[in-house]
Amino acid sequence: MAERTARQKDGDFGETLAAAHLSRHGYDCVAYNYHSRGGEIDIVAQNARYLLFVEVKTRRQGAMVSPAEAVSAAKQRKLLVTAEAYLVAHPTTLQPRFDVVCVELTPAGACAGIQWIENAF
Repeated sequence: MAERTARQKDGDFGETLAAAHLSRHGYDCVAYNYHSRGGEIDIVAQNARYLLFVEVKTRRQGAMVSPAEAVSAAKQRKLLVTAEAYLVAHPTTLQPRFDVVCVELTPAGACAGIQWIENAF
């Protein structure tokens, strides 16, 4: 297996930080990297009221595009299709919601900050 790139490692680290952040705020992460024909959802989390479909975007400080700007309309459409597939396979009475967690890393790769955008789209 090929070694993971620095960008992939940053993404994995960002997803780990995002999951911990959601957990600290009362959400249980029930699925990671959920795949369907339509795409992938980084994290599926829930509490007593909401089922979150979470896109995690990780960038190093000074990147040309902010993490939030990286969630394009095309990416949003893929997330919607994948979320529908998840809901068919895992029926729930919880209110679905699409959130984005933006993780910013220092040039050395440490966490510089986390921004959680609820109801992102």
